[in-house]
Amino acid sequence: MRVIGGRARGTKLRSPSTTETVPITDRAKEALFNILYPIIRDSRFLDLFAGTGGVGIEALSRGAKHATFIEISSKIFEDLKWNIERTRCQDRATLINADAFDYVVKSKERFDIIFVAPPQWIGMCQKAMDSLAERAELLEDDGVIITQHNPTEEVVADDKIFTEYDKRVYGGVQFNFYRKRRKSEGVYERRGE
Repeated sequence: MRVIGGRARGTKLRSPSTTETVPITDRAKEALFNILYPIIRDSRFLDLFAGTGGVGIEALSRGAKHATFIEISSKIFEDLKWNIERTRCQDRATLINADAFDYVVKSKERFDIIFVAPPQWIGMCQKAMDSLAERAELLEDDGVIITQHNPTEEVVADDKIFTEYDKRVYGGVQFNFYRKRRKSEGVYERRGE
């Protein structure tokens, strides 16, 4: 595992100490950040199921203003902290050892990019999208949600809240891209305001 672009390019990252998480491949990560290139600089990035932080760290390396990392496993959280220190990103990173679903319910933050890549347990990605639909205010109005999951797993967003605008498959990884449904499209209204 390594950072493949930006300021920390080439920095080797610690792999997970357990088999609870499987890091994204370099090929899939490069493809993802080629797509995100126009919007990554100065963004606020949420790595919702962070694992060892490979995607959020890549975002910081490529110019994101700040990244928040949520990881429930204490063992993997230690690997995440090590990787953040190794890449010298501490000043632009918030690390939270907590359940991602609890975080979504309680957070008052807003993000430009939300990356959703739960462990490969069927149904978790869908559950995360359902939770984000309930707390759509976490995503800036012009923000993006990206889900990463197995191509055999169907993930459907609440079409009253989100619009899927792109989908890409790279081997055993699929990325779905969502934005908020615009008010001009007649359905979405920010909840809680």
